[in-house]
Amino acid sequence: MMDSRRLAAAVMAAALLAACGGCGSGPSRPEAGRAASAGARPAAGRAASAGARPAAAATPETGPGPGTAAAPARAPAGSPAAGSPPGPLPVAPGAGALPQTRAFPSTASAAFRNAMADLWRAVTTGNAQLGLPAFFPLAAYRQVKAIADPAADWHDRLWYDFTLDVAAAHRLVGSSARLDRVIVPASYAAWVYPGDCYNSIGYWHVPGARVVYTERGQQRSFGIASLISWRGVWYVVHLGAVLRSAAVGIVDQPAAGPGVPGPPGGC
Repeated sequence: MMDSRRLAAAVMAAALLAACGGCGSGPSRPEAGRAASAGARPAAGRAASAGARPAAAATPETGPGPGTAAAPARAPAGSPAAGSPPGPLPVAPGAGALPQTRAFPSTASAAFRNAMADLWRAVTTGNAQLGLPAFFPLAAYRQVKAIADPAADWHDRLWYDFTLDVAAAHRLVGSSARLDRVIVPASYAAWVYPGDCYNSIGYWHVPGARVVYTERGQQRSFGIASLISWRGVWYVVHLGAVLRSAAVGIVDQPAAGPGVPGPPGGC
């Protein structure tokens, strides 16, 4: 039963990509070379992990925050070694069930800092549940997607892929690295209008943010494939890749140094 649902989700994802080549502010974000087939050697420099779908997770909602224009932002050192608490930080609880707004997400807000700290904690521990407040809320996704079963798509595709990507990033980063900053390329952000990409509600989208960290004295980074907004807050919706050819975890463009944000496009 689950195999058929995963297959259906993959078919739908391919249809979304084909339908959304013009979404966003430019051409769709290329994914060639990002996804590795199960059992195959991943592309050089990327981490991949295959795994079984975990049980459906609890889905506390996150929500509103300030909506000013974003510049490259510094997130707090969110690893346990930096003294942050063991559990996830609140982002904006309960807002996933509230109506969308056109507010542009700020990278200077407490909501953004907490979201990136939670994402970092998930990566450094390998526990995707710690990154749940940073992930696009299920209640908001139910409002956004004009498809038959948004909740199933959220669980079986979006959240499932996120858990695989967190595991892959954990193997790359480990547990002793320190988060330096998260760079969000605000100039690449674009409003995705209702009707595009099977959406019934609009949102801001930005591709290719960069998570910059220090490990053993060396600065390194990896990308966040896609951030989208809800009520003026950025949330992760795709960490390693928008699409993949198999149930594997992906690390998006790992690099020495801060890497290069973007490119623009996608939805």
